[in-house]
Amino acid sequence: MRKNSKHFDETDLLPFHIIQAASAGDVEAINVVLKHYEGYIISLSTRKMYDEYGQTHYCVDEALRRRLETKLITKILSFKIA
Repeated sequence: MRKNSKHFDETDLLPFHIIQAASAGDVEAINVVLKHYEGYIISLSTRKMYDEYGQTHYCVDEALRRRLETKLITKILSFKIA
């Protein structure tokens, strides 16, 4: 039997105290959140490029990656814990 879905458990989640500190503006906590989502952001910002010989290369669009990180930071800082 083949498994196609990824199994997530509670160890894949950010702890509440990190989320709370990041939303309060703690720089270290914000960096932890950015590190947590780093792989996802890189996968979203990967682009297919072609060289002069027609070879396909996959590269990270650094401008897009920075925009996604900036958007995440602004959402973290505007996040309200109920």
